[in-house]
Amino acid sequence: MSRQRLARRSIRLSGHAVVVAALISAVSTPALAAAKPGGHGGGGGAATTTGNDVSDPQCGSALPSAPAFAIVGLTGGLANNLNPCFGPSASYPRYTQSELYWATSSATGATSQPKVSLYVNTADPGNVYNGTVIADWPTSSASTDPYGSCTTTTLTSGTYTVGENSDACAWQYGYNKASQDAAWLTAAATAINKQESLLSVSASAGSYPWWLDVETANTWQADTTMNVADLQGMIAGLKAAGATTVGAYSTASQWNTVTGGTNSSSGSLYGIPEWLPGARTLSGATAACSQTPFTGGQITLTQWFSRPFDSDFAC
Repeated sequence: MSRQRLARRSIRLSGHAVVVAALISAVSTPALAAAKPGGHGGGGGAATTTGNDVSDPQCGSALPSAPAFAIVGLTGGLANNLNPCFGPSASYPRYTQSELYWATSSATGATSQPKVSLYVNTADPGNVYNGTVIADWPTSSASTDPYGSCTTTTLTSGTYTVGENSDACAWQYGYNKASQDAAWLTAAATAINKQESLLSVSASAGSYPWWLDVETANTWQADTTMNVADLQGMIAGLKAAGATTVGAYSTASQWNTVTGGTNSSSGSLYGIPEWLPGARTLSGATAACSQTPFTGGQITLTQWFSRPFDSDFAC
């Protein structure tokens, strides 16, 4: 992966074991002022036909004024962290500082790609990580869990009763994270719309394509069947919230490491759309559209590293 650069996210060693820290203290930050549009993500020139993706590392930055489409990270590096500038927050209280608002108000729709898409971090930490119990690992599951019942077990120390490291609990964990993501979207859009009456930002999960950010930098199990169950649970949770399109942001190497591979019709994640990173130039991103899909689906988007923002090409 030496030549590949995934989107510049705050990928940190998974802190799922620790309850999310207190909200970032409020600081004075600039609004997400508009930069001049360009041929690939923000230079000067004619209207662009490519897009940009942003997340918490770009909070407070001046963002492109007219991308053809925009992809916004709802989470901030971890599956259970909210991007602090996705919507208004204690640190970024004005709707003009919201990346969701920027995407909705700035994207031109100059391609067939939807104007605004969302992506979320994923992980499968299990019930214990680095000796610490995972606070939000489930101890029971819904009747719709295709892997059966998530049950509890007592750790060898006898101190904690936790949900098992099982496919059923992993599926429910993914489902819970997706439900949380949909709730965060609703809260962010509602907060924006309370401040801004001239442009309505949709609070519905069904209004956006969703991308599952699957990277080995986050915490995964050696048991790939658990990881697959977790991702299936996320897809099920998003679809239960109303989403119709859910795809994967990953590379073939990372995807295969995490899932064990889904490039045959027997694979349980087979056929979902792909957003493929790794290119260094627009021409490289264009060529990447013809690569063999690692899910057996269709490469819908490709990404290339550009300054000051990563840029995206609609295949």
